[in-house]
Amino acid sequence: MYNYKIIIEYHGTNFVGWQQQENGESIQSALQEALIKLSNEEVTIFGAGRTDAGVHAFGQVASFSLSKKIETDVIRDGLNQHLRPKPIAIQKAELVEDDFHARFSAKKRWYEYKIINRRPPLTIDLNRAWCVYKNLDIEKMKIESSAFLGKHDLNAFRSAHCQSKNSVKTIDSVSIKSKGEEIIFEVSAKSFLHSQVRIMVGTLVDIAKGNINKTIIDIINSKNREIAGQTAPANGLYLKKIDY
Repeated sequence: MYNYKIIIEYHGTNFVGWQQQENGESIQSALQEALIKLSNEEVTIFGAGRTDAGVHAFGQVASFSLSKKIETDVIRDGLNQHLRPKPIAIQKAELVEDDFHARFSAKKRWYEYKIINRRPPLTIDLNRAWCVYKNLDIEKMKIESSAFLGKHDLNAFRSAHCQSKNSVKTIDSVSIKSKGEEIIFEVSAKSFLHSQVRIMVGTLVDIAKGNINKTIIDIINSKNREIAGQTAPANGLYLKKIDY
């Protein structure tokens, strides 16, 4: 068997998420259909990050095995041909060791969240960012976001649908950068809870609006989802890259 790794970019607006589901088309199912057409083999594709409906990716990683060898540029170009006109693009394909697995071999996942802080509605960035109309205290967001760094029980920052048995996570890096009306929140960790990044962002926005008077440390220590802020919309979230 030949084991392949692919790096994928996609616009997630019209998909039900990464994972194959019965209620609509997923990124995984679109890729598997394209790969079956290319290889004439029944294939299962494994993704590094199971992004939700509406979430985008610059650098999602997936792996799969084929019984026959196909050149990597043929994998890339062939998949892109079969995927058209869907907003999914294979950036790179490579042969990897037999024990490589996109999900289980991952050492760190990087996410980015894009906010546009302005009164007018979005046009160019429609479905690609969260438009927050009320003026945000960005310096306060930066100060509060640093409290996420390190190992914490993040039970307050996961959705009710989260199936993880352990809510303790280690945040390796977090940053907030702003330029004009654009605010970019970036975070990295080995793994995340369901909706964790979106709840982190939503809580920081609520604090920056003055809607929440508690600090991030207070909210973490509460371990109570009801104390944290809103869940930011999916359309501002991007899976940026995966480290191995």
